[in-house]
Amino acid sequence: MAITRNFKETIQARALKDAKFRTGLLKESIESMLAGDTETGKMILRDYINATIGFEKLGSIVEKSPKSLMRMFSPSGNPTANNLFGIIHTLQKKEGVHFEVKALR
Repeated sequence: MAITRNFKETIQARALKDAKFRTGLLKESIESMLAGDTETGKMILRDYINATIGFEKLGSIVEKSPKSLMRMFSPSGNPTANNLFGIIHTLQKKEGVHFEVKALR
């Protein structure tokens, strides 16, 4: 069976028209990282960035080179906490959402 669209195009098309989907991607990324699966969290965040703001625009907002940001969110990337949380803050602000962490027992 032939696939007519690649995965990234499908994600981008859905993200452009579905705010709940975009918020869900961002939330899933953060939850994955908090659960210790940073590789998956970075991968989802990379997909989110590619499908929404793009690395060029994000780089200009956070004053980092787009290539540096792409490396941070690559499988072998290791963003500092300052960079990671600054980027998440920027993306939440752009999306118009605010996530909170709550302790569960």
